[in-house]
Amino acid sequence: MANEKLRVIVTGVTGMVGEGVLYECLQNPKVEAVLALTRKSVEMKHPKLKEIIHNDFYDLSAIEEQLKGYNACFFCLGVSSVGMKEADYYKVTYTLTMHVAEKLSKHNSDMTFCYISGAGTDGTEKGRSMWARVKGKTENDLRKLPFKRAYAFRPGFIKPIKGLKHVHSFYKYINWLFPIGRALAPNGFCTLHELGLAMINVVNSGYDKDVVDGKAIIELAKQ
Repeated sequence: MANEKLRVIVTGVTGMVGEGVLYECLQNPKVEAVLALTRKSVEMKHPKLKEIIHNDFYDLSAIEEQLKGYNACFFCLGVSSVGMKEADYYKVTYTLTMHVAEKLSKHNSDMTFCYISGAGTDGTEKGRSMWARVKGKTENDLRKLPFKRAYAFRPGFIKPIKGLKHVHSFYKYINWLFPIGRALAPNGFCTLHELGLAMINVVNSGYDKDVVDGKAIIELAKQ
């Protein structure tokens, strides 16, 4: 796909990661079109950008035709497991993701699917951590769908992009940790700019592993 322009669907655009990835796509010349699939408007104007506002991600039948013709999906939609029962977290994390992915793979056989997972995800699906098991099952089952490739991105601490709207308020208190963490444990610390670039570059140039950890995110961003 090195010479083919990217046509990207981005989810989770009203969250910090999704907004940052969307921003990187709009700035990058390798990307020719971006569809924001969202429950509420991203309130951003750009000639590359189209948005579909749709409330029920468990039923995409009304908009299915509009999801054709894309060769990448950057799936940044997710919730924290804090305070959630496993059944509820499973529905939002696994069931919703798989439903969207199944529809996209059905209509876009040349699509590369990039899923924002997280550092510590349990690919064996047998560990003690509930969220890590659910994320692991989601990663594993995404790879079974008929995509060109499916990658699981597992960032740790993500430094936000300055000036965007959906940065979590607590980041202003902990951003000072980033240079220290990056120096001591580079695998666990990347910037949102690097994450967005890495996703674009992995679709454009490929990567030989299904799981993209923090260190690989940094390296892929340099391509």
